[in-house]
Amino acid sequence: MKKGESGGLLLALAGFALLSLGDAIVKTMAGQWPPTAIAAVRYAIGATGLSALLLVREGSRVFHPPLPHIQGLRGFGVAIATMGFFSAVFVMPLAEATAITFTSPMITAVLAALLLGEPARRETWIATVIAFCGVLVVLRPNVAALGLSALLPVLSAVGMSLLVLGNRMVAGKASSLAMQAYVAIAALPILAAGALAGHFSGRPGLVADWPDPSVILRCAVVACTASTAHWLIFMGTTRAGAASVAPMTYVQLLVATTLGWIWFGDRPDGLTMLGAAIIVGAGIYLWRTTQKWKGAAG
Repeated sequence: MKKGESGGLLLALAGFALLSLGDAIVKTMAGQWPPTAIAAVRYAIGATGLSALLLVREGSRVFHPPLPHIQGLRGFGVAIATMGFFSAVFVMPLAEATAITFTSPMITAVLAALLLGEPARRETWIATVIAFCGVLVVLRPNVAALGLSALLPVLSAVGMSLLVLGNRMVAGKASSLAMQAYVAIAALPILAAGALAGHFSGRPGLVADWPDPSVILRCAVVACTASTAHWLIFMGTTRAGAASVAPMTYVQLLVATTLGWIWFGDRPDGLTMLGAAIIVGAGIYLWRTTQKWKGAAG
């Protein structure tokens, strides 16, 4: 492995680990403020910071995003992914919620076939069926206890899949910084509307009273860690290549499991780890067969 490639993998690993650290910080706010409000404030801070940085680096002319309707799709995907995941970690162990979101590559492949007309290979459907068997194993103690709330990580995975599809449609249309800013700006009004709807619904857990200052501070930390993580992953991808970096995403599960155990006492049982392994295995299987298919097609 070349020096530049190994350095790229380390950058990507640091980025994925940082994402899980941010998720753990979100979980520390459980019961202190609604997840919908936390998501809205996190993206308000993120959108403001990214927009200011973009203005300084590229000027006001870039605030006319290419393909606005696709930027809206990206923002919608991020919004439902964020609300789904933040809500999930409030009611589920961090490792379980993280494991289920790793169904996103399989969902992306299926949606790409249905919406974009991409070839629906047999391996895609095999990986999807295997992954959702893993989801059933992970969810087995939660469905009875939580009801439909147990499916929040699946909603998050669908949102991330919509983001990935949108990213494909606008790839190369602007800088990576601009793309980060565009998605944050597009997601913000959706998240704000969700927070307001939750507040005025009067439902317990969604009413947003004035928060403790530490909650806002932690939202700011999560905004910073997420933006830094995405930058590290981007830099790692440019140096090592997307195919090399893709499997590195599973470090998130390791970090999430470790932090959940240390910070929250959520020690995963054997069946949970088995379900997580099935999901990860399905993702690696899909990745490997996709690389072979691309190589044969090339």
